[in-house]
Amino acid sequence: MIQPEVFYNSLSEQGIDFFTGVPDSLLKNICAYIQDNVPKSKNIIAANEGNAIALATGYHLATGRIPLVYMQNSGLGNAINPLISLVDKDVYSIPMLLMIGWRGEPGVKDEPQHVKQGKVTIPLLQAMGIPYLILDGVIENATIQLEQAIKKAKVSQGPFALIIRKGLFDTYKLSKKHGNSTQLVFKREEAIKVIIDNMDADSIVVSTTGKTSRELFEYREFLAQGHQHDFLTVGSMGHANQIALGIALQKPTKQIICFDGDGALIMHSGSFGIIASLEPKNFIHIVFNNGSHESVGGQPTIGDNIDFCKIATGFGYKKCVKVSDKSALKKAIDDLSNTEGPLLIEVKVAIGSRDNLGRPSISPTENKGNLMKFLQQ
Repeated sequence: MIQPEVFYNSLSEQGIDFFTGVPDSLLKNICAYIQDNVPKSKNIIAANEGNAIALATGYHLATGRIPLVYMQNSGLGNAINPLISLVDKDVYSIPMLLMIGWRGEPGVKDEPQHVKQGKVTIPLLQAMGIPYLILDGVIENATIQLEQAIKKAKVSQGPFALIIRKGLFDTYKLSKKHGNSTQLVFKREEAIKVIIDNMDADSIVVSTTGKTSRELFEYREFLAQGHQHDFLTVGSMGHANQIALGIALQKPTKQIICFDGDGALIMHSGSFGIIASLEPKNFIHIVFNNGSHESVGGQPTIGDNIDFCKIATGFGYKKCVKVSDKSALKKAIDDLSNTEGPLLIEVKVAIGSRDNLGRPSISPTENKGNLMKFLQQ
């Protein structure tokens, strides 16, 4: 195991002082240390991984120095386009370090959405011509690898990837307070219960990645309701609302509800405009905003500084309500029950979830099959 402080010091000694990316659970300890010790202008949590590659490019253009981009391997999907069409040596030839969390590493137990990504992480880098090293767990060896990686990036004038295995970094707790945790007590799980208890029994829920889908699954289990009304989006962060839109347009007589997160919605916020432009009358968009990438370590988003209601109505949503407690949320659901969509409810919630929060006990394909059978009735 590597102490985050020691690895950060090795980066600093090699001239790395600019960081950007999207947090990952395998990188949460090193990212937390960076968050606590690097100025905001030098550690930018990007909307998505492609944006991070572009930010790093701008930094290099302005300074001539090597930036570091951190991401989960699932984020390679968002990053492929700028990696190939912007920073590649056949285009602008931009050197940078990529620090990539290896979820789903072959032979290491992980969640279903990470298995395929784990298998193709190395082949994807090879196909893009990006050299890589799997970072060693001994700091002396890792420091040598880091020196090699930076030298290679400078010589080749292109990206170099450091692959991070599960458990590589020792524990570091984020000390700076972020998000709504200090102002609010209303938790996302409580809000989910309020919505399920007060929505139409036949409504379809499409829930975003991470703990939101896990909390929805567990409440359905508690109520013994089954899961045929829900699509639990375990991967593809930021796309749940477009899945919900696709269902809403084909099933106009059913109420379709999307459980979204601030980080996920920020990642692909252009989806607001697509939803509004198609005017699905049966669409309710619920954004749980805790100002945090909670599921991967609690790194901050810009959710606390965004008025999602202004954005939604600006794009053309019919109505938006902002709430931060149980009674206000119940009232919003009641008030909007006969209002044509698309509608937005922004629920300001505190950071935090149960320590014993489980995971879905059904597979993604079982979830899909159950939902499709229900929709075809």
